[in-house]
Amino acid sequence: MSNSMLDQKKILAVDDEPDILAVLKEELESHCSNCTFNTATNYDEAVKLLESKDYDLVILDIMGVRGFDLLEIAVKKDLKAVMLTANALSPENLKRAHDMRARAFLPKQKLGEIVPFLEDALKYEFEPGWKRLYEALRDVFTDLWGRDWEKLEKEVGIKLPSREE
Repeated sequence: MSNSMLDQKKILAVDDEPDILAVLKEELESHCSNCTFNTATNYDEAVKLLESKDYDLVILDIMGVRGFDLLEIAVKKDLKAVMLTANALSPENLKRAHDMRARAFLPKQKLGEIVPFLEDALKYEFEPGWKRLYEALRDVFTDLWGRDWEKLEKEVGIKLPSREE
């Protein structure tokens, strides 16, 4: 087991799909020791946990658990939150996650590679973290949405790294 920035961290994952939570738990346990991993499968459960405990990182599904509403609560508590989604994977939701101060917007297809993204969410300040995210997922987003998704560069106000950088 390698040392991870996630060691000793308290993490909450909220998703209405138990198999997604199981994969998250497996990924986290294989990369970090002694991290606390709590889960919730619905909005009400998640709100109770967010109100009663402090977390270093919150992982939120968008669909099925009112992820953007939970993001608003997490951000008000000054918690670092990342959005994880499959069905709500769109440029509009990417922009909304950024505007609402999520630390990342991750496709569930990257679930098996989530640890470095979570580490970046803890390590980097908001804008540098988003630049790293865009760099890492540029090809995924382009495959999903075509090259036009990069027009968000102007709307979001982030200079997307060019392929040459």
